[in-house]
Amino acid sequence: MPDADSQARLLAALRGRLGARGVRTTPEALAPHLVESRGLYRGHALALVEPGDTEEVAFAVAACAEARVPVVAQGGNTGLVGGGVPYGGIVLSLNRLTRLRALDPLGATITVEAGMILAEVQAAAEAAGMLFPLSWAAEGTARIGGGLATNAGGLAVLSYGNARDLVLGLEVVLADGRVWNGLKALRKNNAGYDLKHLFVGSEGTLGIITAATLKLFPRVRSRGVGFVGLASAQAALALFERLRAGADRALTAFEYMPRFGLEMVLRHAAGVRAPLAGRHPAYALVELSATRPGADARADLEALLAAAMADGLIEDATLGASDAQEAGLWRLREALPEVQKAEGGSIKHDVSLPLSRLADFLDEASAACRAAMPGLRPCPFGHFGDGNIHFNLTQPVGMDKAAFLAEWGRFNGIVHGIVERMGGSIAAEHGIGLIKRDELARTMDPVGFDLMRRLKAALDPHDLLNPGKVVALSDDPPPALPPPALPPPALPPPAVPR
Repeated sequence: MPDADSQARLLAALRGRLGARGVRTTPEALAPHLVESRGLYRGHALALVEPGDTEEVAFAVAACAEARVPVVAQGGNTGLVGGGVPYGGIVLSLNRLTRLRALDPLGATITVEAGMILAEVQAAAEAAGMLFPLSWAAEGTARIGGGLATNAGGLAVLSYGNARDLVLGLEVVLADGRVWNGLKALRKNNAGYDLKHLFVGSEGTLGIITAATLKLFPRVRSRGVGFVGLASAQAALALFERLRAGADRALTAFEYMPRFGLEMVLRHAAGVRAPLAGRHPAYALVELSATRPGADARADLEALLAAAMADGLIEDATLGASDAQEAGLWRLREALPEVQKAEGGSIKHDVSLPLSRLADFLDEASAACRAAMPGLRPCPFGHFGDGNIHFNLTQPVGMDKAAFLAEWGRFNGIVHGIVERMGGSIAAEHGIGLIKRDELARTMDPVGFDLMRRLKAALDPHDLLNPGKVVALSDDPPPALPPPALPPPALPPPAVPR
């Protein structure tokens, strides 16, 4: 890091361009930006910088490049793997870049700035009679730029793909402050390398996304949601195969949760009720969506589930008879990540497997983890239809939380070893950030990992963009985990009106 005089000159230059409200250094302003929601890492920063447009982002990045000061870009700061935690340098918040630049119903595209909240992008599409399908739990606070930078997945991947699949073009500020304008709204463009895919999923280590042109889709006209009781993960896989064959792309969600997961929700979540009369080893929340006028997705789902029950694939099922009942069924799944905290410490894994190995993975990994710690309570849940499982481990009843979380690395080794052997990925939708950085280096194909390091060195030779995350140019170890009993961080400040 530069000396104090150089840092002072940098801050003066930034204030001269962005004004006093655009550069803040008080502890109160910085605090919400130094820790993510899980509280696993706590960082530090020289200043919080809040540009108001792309040109100001470019100025700030260029000034930091000249001063050799690191830049960590943030949106809603809803990440889960330490990717947005700064260790020195400036936090560059994109929360003021909130403009809707263009919406083209005929071309089915929308162009938005990176600081627009995901729910606002969805609402803008809906107001035009269309659908932007990217959706996840934090969509009310997460910013679209951060979602693209992490290639977030979420609840609609089965039909519409990850964030990457929804991007037609990007505007990106590079490490030296230049702006790449790649905001073309083209479905076909073979003019050279497809540069946008370098930046989607790069977690701010190769460039800073400031705007994006995104795909829109026909709005949903009919929906059916069901909650199904199953005998096992293998039965869930068989049901998924049946529904996919019967509904094709209309199957927009297939979410899995074990009995322990549903029991946690019923114990700790407000406003929920047991969906089925009996208790079952496994459950699936399934959704069919139709865009055709006159379609009846609820009736289609009822017929498919009735046939599956008649053939013995499922033990019990219920369907939402109204929008409110469907929302209640979704609440059972969406509440699960939050209620885990009420049961004590939770060691997280965000993995993906080939569908053909998914049920075997759940059985083998659960057994291996239970054998490694008697009383451990596995809670694997998630986006079963696209192979993504959040393989979370809840501490044994009565165990000290700090002692349990100290076992994080050991259980990572157990779970990721099985994932690797079965041809899966240790990072499905949350990204690498800091917490999985060394695991990536250990598990990734060495040629591919070398290519990643070469790309980082080529696009960010001074290692100033989110340094130390995803792939490190040095061999410095990641910062140590702080004590697990950190107070919950405050929410980031709201966007400043333009």
